Amino acid sequence: MEDWKLRPASVADVEAIAELKAVVMKPDLERLGRYDEQRVRQRLRDRFEPAHTWIIEVDGAFAGCVAMRPAEDAHWLEHFYLDPALHGRGIGSGVLRELLDGSDRAGVPVRLIVVQGSAARRLYERHGFTWEDEDPVDVVMLRPPSPAPA
Repeated sequence: MEDWKLRPASVADVEAIAELKAVVMKPDLERLGRYDEQRVRQRLRDRFEPAHTWIIEVDGAFAGCVAMRPAEDAHWLEHFYLDPALHGRGIGSGVLRELLDGSDRAGVPVRLIVVQGSAARRLYERHGFTWEDEDPVDVVMLRPPSPAPA
């Protein structure tokens, strides 16, 4: 597995994240007939909350991001993007495991939205997420907190 770490995001990270989102989401959004080069970036800019976002660095360089936004009944896992050149190396699983461990300790469920047909859904299912709801574009998934080991 690659050497990775999380660091808090700052306002200065928004454009790098918007560009990465456009790259990562393009194949799925094109498949669904919903890719708009400007809109995909602007949606990220409009919803970016540095206080709930972490930057994924691999060997000291920007490699992705992930957000965990607290809500009333669960935390929302959002904006989880990793450079496609790094897929399949265990980084996404490692990041997800670290975030889910924190939610488990707090006893908080985690929700997310994944695009219909996205390969990312398999990653989420391996980490305990199950179907909760869907529409023609998105699938909402939920993972209850895992009990602490005895």
